Amino acid sequence: MLREMHLVWQFNRGNTEALREIYEEHKHELVTLAAALLLDKAEAEDVVHDVFVGFMRAGGRFRMTGSLKGFLATCVANRARNQNKSKWKHASEESAATEQAAPDHERPDLAAMFGEELKCVGGALAELPYEQREAVVLRLCSGMRFQAIARTQGVSTNTVQGRYRYGLDKLKTLLDGKLNL
Repeated sequence: MLREMHLVWQFNRGNTEALREIYEEHKHELVTLAAALLLDKAEAEDVVHDVFVGFMRAGGRFRMTGSLKGFLATCVANRARNQNKSKWKHASEESAATEQAAPDHERPDLAAMFGEELKCVGGALAELPYEQREAVVLRLCSGMRFQAIARTQGVSTNTVQGRYRYGLDKLKTLLDGKLNL
């Protein structure tokens, strides 16, 4: 936390090296988060880059009130949600349903994102409704608290806890016997 505060302090004073360090420290986790929400690695990278461009524009004015990682994860989740809404709005119902229901063996981007051993998990995540997937991914991948996820989604904490619980239950059902842990 102190290191993050120091990097933000340097960044706000025009040190571009501090921005690079922030980016390098968080990019992999943020791309993984965005990829799990968008199910598309290229879009995930674009979302993360957009978040950092916006962050860069706030240089000199950014005030850290909590965890930088949490702030960036929230920004990525919001952009991913907006990206999905835009896709759903412009896609026909048939093509959107086909894309969401694509089996994991037809999605090489999932295999690359999650690795061979996690292919099943990626496919199961893709089958969750978006709100459940978002709650599960933000909680497990980003370590966000339910209250923070609720603020991000604009719903109550109880709703997020329900989405998380139902998402985990569905994942357990989908993955039952498929993983050797």
